[in-house]
Amino acid sequence: MANLGLMAGVCCGIIFVNRNGLRWRDAPREYGPHKTLYNRWKRWGEMGVFSRMMEGLSAQRAEPQTVMIDATYLKAHRTASSLGVKKGISGA
Repeated sequence: MANLGLMAGVCCGIIFVNRNGLRWRDAPREYGPHKTLYNRWKRWGEMGVFSRMMEGLSAQRAEPQTVMIDATYLKAHRTASSLGVKKGISGA
């Protein structure tokens, strides 16, 4: 049987990365190696673990509320924010 402490840490790490919009490699070390977090997230997603978790939570009939998960990842060059200023384009 897998170490439940390790499993809980990995699960918390996955939630932390998704909640904060981090790259896997930026996850705090106390959750374990970033490669482990990613591999478990991918494997558990393919196995439907997260879908079953959501179904279980919704079956408890808690107070209705809106829950959204946004995993958008946008990459911009570090000088992108100053391009308009250099070309004389104002944001106003």
